[in-house]
Amino acid sequence: MSSPLAPRLWGVHALGVAAIVAASGLGMWQLDSWQAQRAAEASDLTRLDPEPLADVIGADDRFPGDKVGQPVVVSGVWVPDGTVYVSGRELDGQDGYWVVTPLAIGPVDAADEPGAGDAPALPIVRGWTADPAEAPAPPEGAAEMVAWLQPAEGTGEADTDRSDDIIPQVRTADLIQRVDQDLYGAYGVVATDVAPGDWPTGDTAVNDGTEGLSAATLEQLPAADRFTGLRNFLYALEWWIFAAFAAFVWWRYVREVTAEPEDEAELLDEDGHGDGSGGGPGDEPGDGPGDEPGGDPAPGPGEPARAGGGEVADTDDASAPGAGTRPVADPVPSKP
Repeated sequence: MSSPLAPRLWGVHALGVAAIVAASGLGMWQLDSWQAQRAAEASDLTRLDPEPLADVIGADDRFPGDKVGQPVVVSGVWVPDGTVYVSGRELDGQDGYWVVTPLAIGPVDAADEPGAGDAPALPIVRGWTADPAEAPAPPEGAAEMVAWLQPAEGTGEADTDRSDDIIPQVRTADLIQRVDQDLYGAYGVVATDVAPGDWPTGDTAVNDGTEGLSAATLEQLPAADRFTGLRNFLYALEWWIFAAFAAFVWWRYVREVTAEPEDEAELLDEDGHGDGSGGGPGDEPGDGPGDEPGGDPAPGPGEPARAGGGEVADTDDASAPGAGTRPVADPVPSKP
């Protein structure tokens, strides 16, 4: 019997362990995402003390799932050419648009330095308007404010007309085509109500771009997909099922290649396959009655049965051929 730890099986063991570990790890990652979604839905961070943007998310970071709605202090330089209008936002029963302008993140006192407007930008929802044609001109120069941080939207609705500045959602893929710099994987909504403190909000904000616009609120966000968290949970289960299947295939393969010959026969029987022979266990070819090696052949029809020494067997059946006969000795030749 071959050992399961034989060197020729080390590659199989390594592959099996790698598949199980990878699938289990991906399952745990999806489970963590599901738990983060549930925690984000159950908490309201909008009344927490604002934090510096750099302490929450970097320009190349993924959005932290537990920071949805977190107030952040942002500062930088407006990028007016990147202004867009997001449709489908309702205020007091009236359909309208969000006005979004990117803010190149950086210190306010460095706004006049060359290249300040080329830094990675955070799209900022400055406010709401019923008609883009009546919206005020985009702001320019340095700005500082508090904004509610939100993940980039991904409702799946496509921008059917790329020739205008109207888009259906605040999606990075739609915004990045209108600016020359990188964008954060998030956006901010100018905050109108934050925790008490010395924060740059309202009249203390610096050029926050809200003049001439109605305040945008988080209630104008599209309804969250309630199946998003459930999908992450189901993905976790799927990965764990794959890990269990990989473990079964690994065990089955090692069992087959290390099985004894009789074990292999049992495996064939389990699969419904036999050797096709009609003989019983231990039968060898030529083991039938009268087929002993070197023995006399079995008598044919009409032939008398023979004794072990080749003599004609005695029988009392008168109807049998040769009945009552006895071996006759050769006559002694007479002397002349």
